[in-house]
Parts: sequence; C-alpha cells; structure tokens
Amino acid sequence: MNGILIVDKPKGLTSRDVVNIVSKKFNTKKVGHTGTLDPIATGVLVICVGCATKLVNELSSECKEYVASVELGTLTDTLDITGKIINESEAIISKEDIINALDSFKGFYMQEVPIYSAIKVNGKKLYEYAREKRSVELPKREVEIKNIELLDEVKYSNGKTRFKFKCSVSKGTYIRSLIRDIAHKLNTIGVMCDLRRTKLGNFKVEDAVKIDDINFNKLINIIDILNIKKIELDSSLEKKVLNGAIIDNIYNEKKVLFIKFDNAVAIYEVYDKDKTKLKPKIMFKGGNI
Repeated sequence: MNGILIVDKPKGLTSRDVVNIVSKKFNTKKVGHTGTLDPIATGVLVICVGCATKLVNELSSECKEYVASVELGTLTDTLDITGKIINESEAIISKEDIINALDSFKGFYMQEVPIYSAIKVNGKKLYEYAREKRSVELPKREVEIKNIELLDEVKYSNGKTRFKFKCSVSKGTYIRSLIRDIAHKLNTIGVMCDLRRTKLGNFKVEDAVKIDDINFNKLINIIDILNIKKIELDSSLEKKVLNGAIIDNIYNEKKVLFIKFDNAVAIYEVYDKDKTKLKPKIMFKGGNI
C-alpha cells in the first residue's frame, strides 16, 4: 500500500495525530507528513503512506499558501491566540498602512524562529526551553514571501484592529513569526487568530479529504503526483535501475521517474560529477514489481 493522501486537517489535532489516525486505518507504521501544522491551523496536510514516505523531504520543500487572521494590539507567548497574553495595547491601524506593511515583506528576509517551535538549539527543542522558562538565543533563517495580500475589509473593535491576509511562502516560514514582524512594522503588537493552509505545492485544499472520509480509495499513486518525466522500464535498463546503478542520461532531463506496471520504481537525477549521467536519488523498493 503506497501513495499520497491530501488531508484537510481540522482544528485541534496535531499533524502527528493525523499520522496516527492514518496509520491505524491503514494498519501500517509507514506513514509520514510533509509539513507540520499547528493544532490551531487547518487545511492541507500531505500524508505519505508506504514507500511514498521516501518523498517526505521532496514534497516538504514545496511552496505553501496560507490564509491567516490577525489581531493587532495583543501579544501572547506562543504568538497565536491560544497562548498566554503577555501584553496588550490600543492598536487602531489604517487599511492603507496595513497594505503597505504587507507589501514590504515581499521577497526574502531573515525571520526569527518562534520560541514555541520544534527547532533544536544545542540538541534541545525550543518549546522545551520555553516550558522550562530558560532563556535561549532564537535562531534566524532566510525565508521568502513570494506573495502577500490583504483579504476582506479591516475591522475595528475594543481598540484592536483585525484583518485577514493570504500569502505564498517558502519552506520553513512561520506565519506566527510573520504576523509578529508585520505588527512590529506597524509599531504595534499582534497575534495569529486563525490559520488555514490552502495549498502545498500542487496540492490544493479543494482536493483534500476530511478525516472521517479517509480510506484506501483516496490514496493517490506516486506516479500521478510527481511532475517529472516518467519512463517505462524496459528489459535493457531494469536490472541496472533496480540495483541503483549510474546510467547514461539519454533522456536529456535533470530528473526522471522510472516506472513499471504503474508503480514508481526510482527517481534518478543528474550526476554532479558527470552531467551526461543519471544517478539514483530515491529508490521505491523496486516499486513492488
């Protein structure tokens, strides 16, 4: 049993919870996901089953699209509305200023990782430092905001400003941190109130299945989700590919997927030491052939 599930993760479940549900339904431990969603978040969670788990890193690097709701004038320890409030202030910010702030984040910037995250520093996860109330220098890393735009009208209530935006971002971007930085740009504080991942690579939330609807028929064949040249294995190449041998790049492609009997066998890519050759990148256990 191998393939991909596009799940619409509900609020309140962790990504690991969804993995456990799929593992139990399919009676297999070979299940993984391609990008964590916080319990507060909903939307696209790509689940890999069987030998498709070898694609986790491949699919995790894809661009992600989110719709987020923000409240300016509130700050919590987790940077989202579920955390402990550590600061509040009046924040009445104009629509024009919000649009200008959002636009200023298009492109690359150095983003500080939130303390409540699983990123490790000195072998320890950041959220463990937070729970132990120990200080730690938060790492920064370059992320890319490919696009960001205001959605709907800006709303005002009880001295706070609320708005919603959509963004497309690179791997490793924390939307909670982005919201913190947007608020800072507006000379105020802010938290994430809601988050929905609407796209991961080519996977859209419109194509996702609800938790209760997960079944074998919803599994997508590896062949159907990889947007690379597919080559049917013939007898002259089969033994070499199954053994992971380096082969001639007669296809003039940077990356190819070898298949047999509608099963993925291996992904090959250009060999760094000789561009006329292809080397194995991912082997799918012979694709069950």
